[in-house]
Amino acid sequence: MTAPIRAVAYGGGVQSTALMVLAATGKINFPVFLFANTGGDSEDPATLEYLQRYAKPYAAAHGIELHELHRTRRDGTVETLWGRLTREGSRSLPIPVRMSNGAPNTRSCTADFKIKVIGKWLKQHGASRNRPATVGIGISLDEIERVNRRRAMPYEIPVYPLLDHDPPLRRHDCARIIAAAKLPVPPKSACWFCPLKTPQRWSEMRRDRPGLFRSACDLEDLLNGRRKTLDRDPVWLSRYNRPLADAIAEAQQTLPGLDVEPGEGLCDNSSCFT
Repeated sequence: MTAPIRAVAYGGGVQSTALMVLAATGKINFPVFLFANTGGDSEDPATLEYLQRYAKPYAAAHGIELHELHRTRRDGTVETLWGRLTREGSRSLPIPVRMSNGAPNTRSCTADFKIKVIGKWLKQHGASRNRPATVGIGISLDEIERVNRRRAMPYEIPVYPLLDHDPPLRRHDCARIIAAAKLPVPPKSACWFCPLKTPQRWSEMRRDRPGLFRSACDLEDLLNGRRKTLDRDPVWLSRYNRPLADAIAEAQQTLPGLDVEPGEGLCDNSSCFT
């Protein structure tokens, strides 16, 4: 009988890439890495480029199985998060947009496009309640408060190798480990339209990738156009209760240097799995 699965929920960013280096160098025992891709139209393009250009070749060179997974429908076609949001006639709102009262909408994107996708692979490969997989989550010491938000599925045992390391590792330690492996440090990863992005990250997108920022503004307009026909209050991709283009112009002026917001929904450390 084969041993139970040991796999890392790979987010494509700093912490989970550090886990890959630690696995490649024999520091941790995780031969499998699972990247749940929310869609080529949904994941940040920089994350997908890093995955193809650096992560996959590095994993292959060091005997690590790096599997890129997708959400598939019953007919075998791939569903993306962007596709669900923008589908003609769709009323689905699976991302944590800000409602008019300032509260974030309950999200189903994490469950549908991350947890269930990885869970399906684990169960197809033998994970079960009686034989659970050990799943490594890339949470570092500087965000240890996120550990208790990670609800275990019946087929898995979540573990935190960065916290179990002696000494426990912080994000800057992870960047150092990646650089020592002669790899570039990956960018922060998340869906490019994720509403949990900090104002600073929105500002950087507007400055450095204006086309992508405009697409996010267009998505906000699309969602609110639908809500208007249903006589519902508008929703927003930022916390400022106004259109993204106006809100981020203000953020650039009044919130210079802001880069940390509690609960920022980045996937680079698999925090989308909380």
